[in-house]
Amino acid sequence: MTAAAASGRARAPALAAVRPSERQLTWQTMEFYGFIHFGMNTVTDREWGEGHDDPALFDPAGLDADQWVATLKSAGMTGVILTCKHHDGFCLWPSDVTAYSVASSPWLGGQGDVVAEVAAAARRHGLRFGIYLSPWDRHDASYGSGTAYDDFYVAQLTELLTRYGPVFSVWLDGANGEGPNGKVQVYDWERYYAVVRELQPDAVISVCGPDVRWCGNEAGDTRPDEWSVVPRALQDAERTADRSQQTDDGTFARLVRNDDRDLGSRTALAGHEDDLVWYPAEVNTSIRPGWFHHPAEDAQVRPVDELFTIYLRAVGGNSCFLLNVPPARDGRIRDTDVAVLERLGRRIEDFRARRIEATATVSSGTPGDIATAWPGAGRTPWRPDDTDPRPGVTLAFGRPRPVEAVVVGEDITQGQRIEHVVVRGRRDGRWTTLAEAHAVGYQRILTFAPTEVDAVLVEVTEARDTPVVARAAAIGGAS
Repeated sequence: MTAAAASGRARAPALAAVRPSERQLTWQTMEFYGFIHFGMNTVTDREWGEGHDDPALFDPAGLDADQWVATLKSAGMTGVILTCKHHDGFCLWPSDVTAYSVASSPWLGGQGDVVAEVAAAARRHGLRFGIYLSPWDRHDASYGSGTAYDDFYVAQLTELLTRYGPVFSVWLDGANGEGPNGKVQVYDWERYYAVVRELQPDAVISVCGPDVRWCGNEAGDTRPDEWSVVPRALQDAERTADRSQQTDDGTFARLVRNDDRDLGSRTALAGHEDDLVWYPAEVNTSIRPGWFHHPAEDAQVRPVDELFTIYLRAVGGNSCFLLNVPPARDGRIRDTDVAVLERLGRRIEDFRARRIEATATVSSGTPGDIATAWPGAGRTPWRPDDTDPRPGVTLAFGRPRPVEAVVVGEDITQGQRIEHVVVRGRRDGRWTTLAEAHAVGYQRILTFAPTEVDAVLVEVTEARDTPVVARAAAIGGAS
């Protein structure tokens, strides 16, 4: 009898048979990376430029891409995505198909290339590089003309994917408004995807793309249970675009909807069992109220406690976390943001360092190296016997220790299988429930009030198929 059968729920191996691609697997292990919003909007103190600002305004004399990347790295980030072109159409590289770019600016005598500088800085600091290229262009006259604009967009996409080395993410948002000709463009998404697959086959296509799903808000909010296996209909770029920000009103950044909290439970998948995809979530938000730097927001940088909470819920909620950090007009990230991110990095390192050394025993099978496999995943995941009625791993500490979190993760090369997990702690021979969750996936960090115990039990009480666990760790309370 399986764990699922023991709970009265039949196995559903077809749901567990949906697996990630290699590019999705690689992306998932990145966990935490940064967004850099910088461009003409930074200079004009706007969020959405209208596409007619003079390139002569762009002259960030102190631009320091190494400072940007080093700041992100100090927070524990593994990559950086640059807004190479936002909706205003101003290009941060010298594009061959428009003069509306850094080549027409006084910055470095028109010889500068922000994309090249950030890509090179990322390589120097060991971070991966990604690009954001807005499909909406409020400057170019071909926007709204159909194929002619698609040709223009593909030409720019090709430039970005062939000039700057490996790209880990092509981040496509759903902005779609009027162009200078008064028309709205119907994007040829499939053509855009084909270009990315041809030129950067290892890159994930995010948000309005088939590889990484937008969490549904820009507030950094995470669903109570995030599933990677969802109905194929969620990959519809137009659906994502419809739910994206439609106007520059300043309120969308903290808006959280409650109408799609469950995307992948068995109830949500009912009727879609034959048309499912692996489509994992990314949680994105900004360190400030806006995405671009605004001097008026210099006192509104999010505190470390808030960012760390978002981090735990995202990276510990079967998602990756994309945090935006906007440089100021002079081309440098402000000291306040730098200090907060450095403290965030130390906070994350401290949390990881508090993993308690433990001896793992399992209800069946062999534990492999899951008890020592965090951060990261073990080389030998634990797979209980198919007949195990309540698969569980016990982490014994040898003496009572304060514990405030437990990390558990599945080997997602075998799909997302766990549907309910319970964490219990033992003290004086008695077990008490500390936390529980439904979805696990790549990684779940379950937090609770610090509790002194001498062992924790991570027990799978419902599963779609025999669980395959890659990591299990207990985190001690802060001293």
